[in-house]
Amino acid sequence: MGVHITKLIRRSRGSLLSAWAPLALLIPIASCVPASVASPPVTLTRAEIEAFTAPSPLAMTNNAAPGTPFLVGTEAAIANAAIPVSSGPLPAANAYVFTGRTPLDRMRSEDCLAQAVYYEARSESEDGQRAVAQVVLNRVRHPAWPNSVCGVVYQGALRPGGGCQFTFTCDGSLAIRPYGVAWTEAQRIAAEALGGRTYAPIGLSTHYHTNAVFPAWAPQLVKTATIGAHIFYRLPGLSGAPGAFSNAYAGIEPFPRPTMTLVASRDSALVSATAAAASAAPRFVMPAPPPSDIPQDARWAPTNLPESGIREEHAQSGQWREDAPAAVTGR
Repeated sequence: MGVHITKLIRRSRGSLLSAWAPLALLIPIASCVPASVASPPVTLTRAEIEAFTAPSPLAMTNNAAPGTPFLVGTEAAIANAAIPVSSGPLPAANAYVFTGRTPLDRMRSEDCLAQAVYYEARSESEDGQRAVAQVVLNRVRHPAWPNSVCGVVYQGALRPGGGCQFTFTCDGSLAIRPYGVAWTEAQRIAAEALGGRTYAPIGLSTHYHTNAVFPAWAPQLVKTATIGAHIFYRLPGLSGAPGAFSNAYAGIEPFPRPTMTLVASRDSALVSATAAAASAAPRFVMPAPPPSDIPQDARWAPTNLPESGIREEHAQSGQWREDAPAAVTGR
């Protein structure tokens, strides 16, 4: 009898375990804590964050997912709405003062940044204009882009085949000079951004576009915010992490040389034919100037001209330097 009871207990234990087994599998599924939260978080060292391959700006615009179209109008609005704003953390850019090495560099940096704000977002609110300025400065701090303000704003304007990063630099917009209250506001916003004022709502965003278009690269990036008519994005993964923005501002601003018409891909055959025609054409020779009808003063010759009483450092006073920004010279 005792042996029979022992066997019965053992048999019941096995059946109870079998009955509870499916329920045990359901417990993690019904749990309110996701497995990813319950498990220890993955931490990255600063070295791991900085050890990434900086994406090429051209690759970011051209290497879209196969079949991803560039859309406009209603189709663009639908496609843009289908990409949700990221619910993840949105770290702000670190406060950074962009100080040019010379007064001319400082003048150029403010001029270039103000142009980007004016031509890209003068119809937007102040938030929208600050967001555009922040995108430019985020790129300056990222190794995928030039480490100067004018270098970022005018990147690609003279590159063979196009690739302008900011359309206004090569679509003819600069033919109309900035003016009025909007230009004054753009200069103020640029000066404040260069002085260290950051715009946190877009975080470390490096891309944006208007809601009237849907670029092919949009699905590859992380959507961070929509401000006014612009949608902002940051780079995915480690390339968009705070540690990736490690470039120091060079402090040297190149002279911006925008093209006034949109650059298209060059036809090599057409370029060769144009060059051949130019080389075959007779070269123009500048004719010699006519002799002066002003009588020469016999007292003076090129070798005994009187010395100037003007100090050397003041000899060119009143003349604009050729590389002075257009916004300052009015030319």
